Amino acid sequence: MANTKSAKKAVRQIARRTAVNRQRRSKMRTFVRKVEEAIVSGDQAAAKAALAVAEPILMRAAQKGIVHRNTASRKVSRLTAGVAALGAQG
Repeated sequence: MANTKSAKKAVRQIARRTAVNRQRRSKMRTFVRKVEEAIVSGDQAAAKAALAVAEPILMRAAQKGIVHRNTASRKVSRLTAGVAALGAQG
């Protein structure tokens, strides 16, 4: 356990930052899942709308250090390709 004043403060800061990061990661995953569910259901309009909401959330998560920027870009790219494939099908 931390015994110096600065170490105790660091523990408090880490706990606060962890809580914030957990919320951001959960929000990101929720919106990614909404896009994926819309793609699976075959509803292109809902998938496009969900992607329009999810993309800035993903990029913001990358900016905040929740995920690596390449990971966020890859997820956006794959989701976009999935939505585009719906347009090619129907």
